[in-house]
Amino acid sequence: MTSTVPNVLLNTGFNMPVVGLGTFNHSFREDEVYKAVKAAVAMGYRHIDTAWVYRAETQIGQALREKMDDGTVKRHDLFITSKLWVIFNKPENVETGCRESLHELGLDYLDMFLMHWPTAFQEPADRKTWITSEFIPADVDYVETWKAMEKLVDIGLTRSIGVSNFSSTQLERLLQSDIKYSPSNLQIEINPYLTNCQLLDLCKQNGIVVTGYAPLAKGGSTYVGKQMPKLLEEDILIKIASKYGKTPAQVALRWAIQRKYAIVPKSITPSRIKENFEIFDFELDQSEMEEISKLNRNQRLVTADTFKCHPEYPFH
Repeated sequence: MTSTVPNVLLNTGFNMPVVGLGTFNHSFREDEVYKAVKAAVAMGYRHIDTAWVYRAETQIGQALREKMDDGTVKRHDLFITSKLWVIFNKPENVETGCRESLHELGLDYLDMFLMHWPTAFQEPADRKTWITSEFIPADVDYVETWKAMEKLVDIGLTRSIGVSNFSSTQLERLLQSDIKYSPSNLQIEINPYLTNCQLLDLCKQNGIVVTGYAPLAKGGSTYVGKQMPKLLEEDILIKIASKYGKTPAQVALRWAIQRKYAIVPKSITPSRIKENFEIFDFELDQSEMEEISKLNRNQRLVTADTFKCHPEYPFH
């Protein structure tokens, strides 16, 4: 089964599918992400979102090579996003961070390379201990990191560049700086509990495509020691899902793409990967969109506890 997914046009002239597969995985069990990516590509996914810090790029690269080798896709059919981890934010380390991701993925170029966070951290003595190492902030201006990322476009390591987890203030400062390329993409947490209207409006005004992560709000799971709220048990989502013969998750994802931003829901379960993709055969009316938006709590799920080290995380 394959499905055609609409694209959104980036300010670099390239198209990005509005639905991608997120690959952040808490468990790090062997082959889980590999199997998920193979299943997703077979179903029609062409946008795969990852990051150096997810430690899944090798699995993803293997899955992509196998799907290219069996003729399912060619490289130009795919849109691969990775992210510069915070230990590479020093300008002299930016290219190294990008090349490490490319090496793990087995690719010659990325379609999108994002600055994962605006604040830098010192590189640990042993990168293999990144999960347990203490995060120590480094004095690096994200504008200088951005200028180093621009060079990656010039030398062909990535087609487009963007940022992730930036606030409106930080994004505005970057846009007002003496930079060569405007960000093509901002990736931020967005879901019905966190509608993030201010950042969406700012990006629209500046021609920046937004990608929303955690579009299902990590429903009911435990994250950095906290129990997450159960978005998919909200009455309004259940009611609308029943009307359209869909699931609450599909309704929440449809609400997202009707707000004109891309989404990268993550899953390692083939049935859910398929379900998350089947959201293009119905449309919510304006009243339903408004009712779902009323769930907004301005509640951020990815918080400073993620790093337990820096008071500026996360950014609104």
